[in-house]
Amino acid sequence: MTSMVKANRIPTGSRSVVRRAGPGVWSKRAGRVMLYTLLVVFLAFFMLPMFWLVITAFKTPVEYGSWPIVILPQRWQWKNFHDAVTRLRNPTYPNAALRSLGLAALNGIPDVLTSALVGFGFARHRAPGRNLLFTCMLAMIMVPGLIRTIPTFVIFARLGLINTYWPWLLWGLGSSPYFVFLFRQYFAGFPKELEDAAEIDGCNRWATFWRIFIPNAGPILAVCSIFSFQGNWGDFFTPVIFLKRRQATLAVAMADAYTDPMGNQMITLTLAGVVLFLIPAIIAFALGYRYIKEVAPTSGLKG
Repeated sequence: MTSMVKANRIPTGSRSVVRRAGPGVWSKRAGRVMLYTLLVVFLAFFMLPMFWLVITAFKTPVEYGSWPIVILPQRWQWKNFHDAVTRLRNPTYPNAALRSLGLAALNGIPDVLTSALVGFGFARHRAPGRNLLFTCMLAMIMVPGLIRTIPTFVIFARLGLINTYWPWLLWGLGSSPYFVFLFRQYFAGFPKELEDAAEIDGCNRWATFWRIFIPNAGPILAVCSIFSFQGNWGDFFTPVIFLKRRQATLAVAMADAYTDPMGNQMITLTLAGVVLFLIPAIIAFALGYRYIKEVAPTSGLKG
């Protein structure tokens, strides 16, 4: 019985007080163990597809189609990744990857900056009809992007911008309703004292935005940048419609590159290409993760 009771001796002068863990402490510990066990089970469940993806990328076609299922490959096929890169001819893998990165930057940088500016206006400016305009902008989030595809294509076709990269820049300059919402909610929580102090120092609204709000908006800037990069990097539908094959991004170039002469999909080679395709998105998240934490923008205030 005594082995089940934890005793902590707390020195109080020349004596020591023995504190025993009661039933309430044990019930809390048991609940914590059950919670962690449940989290581990859910983590394993959600990581199972990723595990299958990576493991299958190292298998041979025979091991992939064998029965019973071979969990771990007998010989790890690193050649699959080499073949996944070299099979892309027109465009080549480096060219397609650089084009995808370029489009992500061309759209993402102005998208984040203009969304921050619009969110700053909604959060810190008082103007008639502001709430109505903000509601109309939020309503655009509910409209599926597929519905806007045909009208957008017709407009750009009449402007002669099809098969160019101008649409990505114009979309970025138009900002994103979802990003505007995030910036607006974040900037609305800024202390009024910071803004008043900037005005006393002679900053106008533009200078206040760049010198006070943007430097303190690291977490939300990181979140929007990651979302923008992943959305542009993994986009397949838009480049297929607005660009020619020779201008294809990496997602488009990989779509029909991994087939045999009979037109059958080469699964292990395809999954090797998918693993390589995921690496930039993972790197982008890893670089921005350290900034994704809630911080109170109160630098310069006395407690």
